[in-house]
Amino acid sequence: MARGTLTDVSVRAIRHGLADLPADATRIGVLRRPPSRARAVVDETVPELGLPDDLLASMRDAAAEMRLQGLCDAGAHNAAWERVGVGEAYRKHLETDADARDALAALDDRLAAGESLVLVCVENTDAKRCHRTILRAALEGAES
Repeated sequence: MARGTLTDVSVRAIRHGLADLPADATRIGVLRRPPSRARAVVDETVPELGLPDDLLASMRDAAAEMRLQGLCDAGAHNAAWERVGVGEAYRKHLETDADARDALAALDDRLAAGESLVLVCVENTDAKRCHRTILRAALEGAES
C-alpha cells in the first residue's frame, strides 16, 4: 500500500478557501489548546503535538518584548522563536516526551497505512515560523 500524503496548512488558509487540500485528507489540529476557530476546521486534534506550555509561554513573553521594541507582529514572533530556541526545544520535546512520541508514532502509522493527513495550526508560515513544519519534517523523516 502506498504511503499517504502529508501536508500542512494554517487555519486562516482553510477558513478563507486558500488551501488546496486533498479531499480525502484528515485535518489534524496540532495545537495544545486550540481556539474555536481552529477546532471548527479540523477533524481531530492531537494536543500532545502542540508546543509545550512552558515553551509557548516563553515564546509569547519574548514576542511581547520584541513588539515593545518596535518590531511588527511577524518580526517579533520570528525573533522570539530564535531567542527562545523554539525549533531545538520542540525537536527535543518530540524525542523525549512519551505522549508526543506516541502521538507522532500514531500519525506515522496512519500515513504508512495510506491515510492522507493535513497538519493544521494557526500560524501562516509565509510570515511566521511554526512548529508544524518541524512536525511535518519529523514525519517525513520517519518514512521507511
